[in-house]
Amino acid sequence: MNSKSNEHIQSGAKRLGGWEALLVIASIVSIIGFSLIALEAEPHVPLFLSIVFLVLYNSIKRQSWIVLEKGLVKGVQSGIVPLIIFLLIGVLIAVWMKSGTIPTLISYSFHLVSVDYFLPSVFIVTAIIGISIGSSFTTASTIGIAFMSLGSALGFDLAMVAGAVVSGALLGDKMSPLSDTTNLASSVCKVDLFEHIRFMMWTAVPAFVISLILFFLIGHNHAEVTSSELNAWMNTLQETANVHFLAMIPAIIMVILAMRKVPAIPTMLTGIGVGFVVAILLEGQLIPQEWMVLIQHGFEIETGNENVDSLLNRGGIQSMMWAVSLLLLALSMGGMLSQLGIIHALISSIQSFVSTRGRSVLTAVLTAMGLNVSLGEQYMSVVLTGEAYIDRFKEIGLEGKHLSRALESGGTVVNALIPYGVSGVFMASVLEVSVLSYWPFAFFCLLCPVITVFYGFTGISMKK
Repeated sequence: MNSKSNEHIQSGAKRLGGWEALLVIASIVSIIGFSLIALEAEPHVPLFLSIVFLVLYNSIKRQSWIVLEKGLVKGVQSGIVPLIIFLLIGVLIAVWMKSGTIPTLISYSFHLVSVDYFLPSVFIVTAIIGISIGSSFTTASTIGIAFMSLGSALGFDLAMVAGAVVSGALLGDKMSPLSDTTNLASSVCKVDLFEHIRFMMWTAVPAFVISLILFFLIGHNHAEVTSSELNAWMNTLQETANVHFLAMIPAIIMVILAMRKVPAIPTMLTGIGVGFVVAILLEGQLIPQEWMVLIQHGFEIETGNENVDSLLNRGGIQSMMWAVSLLLLALSMGGMLSQLGIIHALISSIQSFVSTRGRSVLTAVLTAMGLNVSLGEQYMSVVLTGEAYIDRFKEIGLEGKHLSRALESGGTVVNALIPYGVSGVFMASVLEVSVLSYWPFAFFCLLCPVITVFYGFTGISMKK
């Protein structure tokens, strides 16, 4: 903590107390909450207003503008990789629509799921794929889109379908040794990766079972269309898109690269390149002007069927600009909060509360959740919370795996429930359902923090 204090002093920001930091955070949460819920604003506006509030706060403190400028730069710098990934996902979706990869996934997934038990099927299949590739983003932007389209054709509430996709994708992400956030949580807490995953099962398994039951209860016999209508919809898809087994090659190659732990950006670039080649092979022609438009604005086609059109007309760099602009604002706000010393002061004041096993787990989970709300960034919520509590957990006799589970439950899993969080922004953009609409149905994400805190106070799985 001393190094952080020195860094804080060097930043030029004045020291502040825990209550002042709490008041600033409460003000920002109030601005964001009132704007989103009461005024039904897009999340960009409250984030912009929060940044203005921090500028005014900095002026009242009579601190140099350089302090905030450093925060802006650091905040955006920390999100460069996610920003590039967002843009690549937009291109990937457009190319895979053109190559037939996503339409083929939709066609094949139609045979994997049960129409009568659609939501439970989506939850299970998405979780399996998430474990296989270790990325909730890739899972949602491929098979997730397929399930959203099938759900639309079946007449399901798309918020429910998105909740099942997000729950399955995050479950797979947490249980996969290929996941970057799972590796991050274990490394921050100095825990063996597979020991961390095994210990996470204490939370993941009951959350999975309860979620599955809830999806059975809300998703059984919910379809509003007949099988003949759905078959007609699928026939139109197969007639107008490149539904072919060769179209699966880009997806298979991406899974292989993910399993070999190739970084996300090279993996996506490879998926885009292979998709381009497959599209040329299946269509037998190359029109450069067409591809320029496709990469910028996404894939476009008119089939005469609105459901199929809404499915296929997706992707492109432009489609991700809503998400990119929102992420830029969220990262800027997070960087400013960190540079002003507000996050550091808040964590320091909370640490004194950590005196028992139950309080330790509760505080770690709430801190990670609070950082998610404040910064909108899952990686920082894991790193800052882990560094803040690792010594305290050891002092009261707890192990690193106890803290790493709390970080996952309050950090990475919860980020998908924050409208301006990196994960929440991505899911809302790709699935085309707002976070506030799907979060009541993201049962796995909601249950993980509750179960983890329950273990902390009861002592279940918490042997010292």
